[in-house]
Amino acid sequence: MANTLTLSKDQLVQKALTQMQGSLADNTWTVREKLALTCRILFDHGHDSGLAGQISARGPQPGTFYTQQLGLGFDEISASNLLLVNEDLEVLEGQGMPNPANRFHSWVYRARPDVDCIIHTHPTHVAALSMLEVPLQVSHMDLCPLYEDCAFLEAWPGVPVGNEEGEIISTALGDKRAILLSHHGQLSTGASIEQACVYAQLIERAARLQLLAMAAGTIKPIAPALGRDAHDWIDRPKRHGAAFNYYARQALRSHADCLN
Repeated sequence: MANTLTLSKDQLVQKALTQMQGSLADNTWTVREKLALTCRILFDHGHDSGLAGQISARGPQPGTFYTQQLGLGFDEISASNLLLVNEDLEVLEGQGMPNPANRFHSWVYRARPDVDCIIHTHPTHVAALSMLEVPLQVSHMDLCPLYEDCAFLEAWPGVPVGNEEGEIISTALGDKRAILLSHHGQLSTGASIEQACVYAQLIERAARLQLLAMAAGTIKPIAPALGRDAHDWIDRPKRHGAAFNYYARQALRSHADCLN
């Protein structure tokens, strides 16, 4: 005999959230290992663009963060070859140099104490959409973590190696989790590496779906209240952790060396 068919939606949501807390296991990877896994995950999902893009996470001391060294592609990043740098991009641990464009990460971290991870990439569909100078349109349930949570920078400020670009990008991002950068790419943030990785995956899929839908007709918006509900339902640490763990299992089948 069923016992839940008369429960309200709110009751069922709370029941599911309670089950998630007890059923979805957290991972035990270190920050370095999760960053390396993120690089391999994003490489496998179309975020590779040669040496372009940076992935970073806050370091053990204020004003420090881990990032990859310039000269290595996302598919070559491992836990052991990541760099620890300060806000001046001086290397504190590791060999090599960081991407000079990491400078704007310092500005975002300063402006957003809630952000522990930043992912900036130039995936194909995001890059294509960015050339049209139009905002991201979130009009599908799967993409709703981005609903009203993706900013848009229409005016390209040039390559982000100066402090000016750091101020512009961090200001344009505001309190959002992600931003589409015209003529450039995307930036996703997270309170965890897992969340940032999931957002980076979502924004590329959203751009691909938007381009497909625009080619077929006019995109119809979803109801704002439903979009916000779906945002809050999906955008939860346990769900992000479960999604990241799934992507990591995929990546480890062919990139087990990234944990070295």
